[in-house]
Amino acid sequence: MKVILLNDIKGVGKKDQIINASDGYARNFLFPKKLAVEANAENMAKLKAKEDSNQYKKSMEKEEATKLAEKLKGILLKISIKAGENGRIFGSITSKEIADNLKVQYKIDIDKKKIDLKEPIKTLGSFSVSIKLYEGVIGTLNVQVISQ
Repeated sequence: MKVILLNDIKGVGKKDQIINASDGYARNFLFPKKLAVEANAENMAKLKAKEDSNQYKKSMEKEEATKLAEKLKGILLKISIKAGENGRIFGSITSKEIADNLKVQYKIDIDKKKIDLKEPIKTLGSFSVSIKLYEGVIGTLNVQVISQ
């Protein structure tokens, strides 16, 4: 019997997957515990509509991420911090400071975990920082660290 899984079941399959299950297993275990529904025409149409909706949502999120990547290209984020004589700064600039300054100066909210900073910035100057906006979409932000 073909069934559509409503939840992930270890050793059986993932959610929204169509599997062949024995009649007894489906009727006595999967259906009573609401882990699956029969793969009839109505349920298949619902599954198709759900997949189409998810696909549309993902394409919209990717489009928004692409627009944000274009917007980030034209931004020069200036961060001022106390510095010593030879250009070394007191402390360092981390991805959290970059995210906070981006939110304050340009009202763009980006999670600090998405900012790909190999190591904290410890000197004055200009730096190019990559930001993972979406799967396959990476934006570049120019950061200029200046002395107060």
